[in-house]
Amino acid sequence: MSIKRDVEKFKNGEMSLEEYVKSYIDNIKQKNRDINALIFFDEDYVYSQIEKLKEKQNRGEKLGKLFGIPIVIKDNINVFGLKTTCASKILANYESIYDATVIEKIKAEDGIILAKANMDEFAMGSSNETSYFGPVKNPLDLERVPGGSSGGSAAAVSSGMAPIALGSDTGGSIRQPAAFCGVIGLKPTYGRVSRYGLVAFGSSLDQIGPIADDVEDAAYLLEVIAGYDPKDSTSIEKEVESYSNLEDIDVKSLKVGVPKEYFIDGVDKEVIDAVNERIEYLKSLGIEVKEISLPHTEYAVATYYIIATAEASSNLARYDGVKYGYRSQNYTSLIDMYKKTRDEGFGAEVKRRIMLGTYVLSAGYYDAYYLKGQKVRTLIIEDFKKVFEDVDLIITPVSPSLPFKLGEKLDDPLQMYLSDMFTIPASLAGLPAISVRAGKIGNLYGAVQIIGNYFEEKKVLALAKLLDKRD
Repeated sequence: MSIKRDVEKFKNGEMSLEEYVKSYIDNIKQKNRDINALIFFDEDYVYSQIEKLKEKQNRGEKLGKLFGIPIVIKDNINVFGLKTTCASKILANYESIYDATVIEKIKAEDGIILAKANMDEFAMGSSNETSYFGPVKNPLDLERVPGGSSGGSAAAVSSGMAPIALGSDTGGSIRQPAAFCGVIGLKPTYGRVSRYGLVAFGSSLDQIGPIADDVEDAAYLLEVIAGYDPKDSTSIEKEVESYSNLEDIDVKSLKVGVPKEYFIDGVDKEVIDAVNERIEYLKSLGIEVKEISLPHTEYAVATYYIIATAEASSNLARYDGVKYGYRSQNYTSLIDMYKKTRDEGFGAEVKRRIMLGTYVLSAGYYDAYYLKGQKVRTLIIEDFKKVFEDVDLIITPVSPSLPFKLGEKLDDPLQMYLSDMFTIPASLAGLPAISVRAGKIGNLYGAVQIIGNYFEEKKVLALAKLLDKRD
């Protein structure tokens, strides 16, 4: 049942809010020890929210769109009074002093903050193995990774520990773990959802989005969190659509493009077969599907790891042991304290990206790398703009492989980076994109990515609903 229907049942007294939330709490107690999806969970904190909602209902006040729905929050999104660690030692004891805008919106609509989700440290990773709090395991196969960096959020929804969750997506960090865990993951248009209160990784790329077990639930949560925010200078002032009314879209009238550059050697046959089966399904419904070209796709990964690491090195400069977070206890001078704090506080992947980013921004290399990367990014954006003159939506694989084994790629960062080769282009262009199931492959799932034009999340969601295949 959808969360929208659940909310109505709570409001009408047809279903017990307390029993509903308790079922998820019980699942957390039973499953989280093995999966490690959640970093911070406080049962008393959850029940205190339930009591406030029951009091509000008893007073006869108007109840919100998310009334009684428990939501898991990725641990790089600030929630007042809770720890926000970004799964890093350097912020391991940091307690947030304010709510992110998305949290304000959720609380205003009477949603319940259930727990904070594990993640790759500072959202840097594609497997959720770089967390200071240990790796997350895939609920579909505990020997495999759940994807990253929003692996904790995806695993929590996949395992039934929460009906919905929030993740963040910089280069695929919502869509790839959603694909690996067999759930729905939506990255909205850049600027559609406020980034205020999201701990920055790549400021021109980061975007908060929903993870759910159902397309309609993702659409419903997007309705709540989307919208202009004057506290975020990159937020776009544009009216929020009724995303959950997907029947407004005539799906069969849409033109769908399939980029040839995404169907290449090196992609698992099972992945390609699952996507092709969904494409044939669309054709069987009479939907127009045509081959398209996005010629600069091959440069997307290299471009991303120049721009994202450059922005990361700038954003993470604030963690120096002075104002907040971890500070080394053994130093001889201020500079020595900076060095030792960052050396002891950051993990290997974060250090790697800071070093890469600092290098490409340094004198003598800025024009050769960072400036050139921005120029190629513009070419990738122009590719999409040209294609969207002819088609409404684009279909691609989400990842070149099914979930890989824990530890399999941890010592090979280049192979790990290639896990996001199909999700990165939409991120560089700032386009909305979603991952949906494409049928079972053993105990895992195939997955399809749907990319839309700017602010056309509703079309993306409508086609996703049609294509979502659980069996």
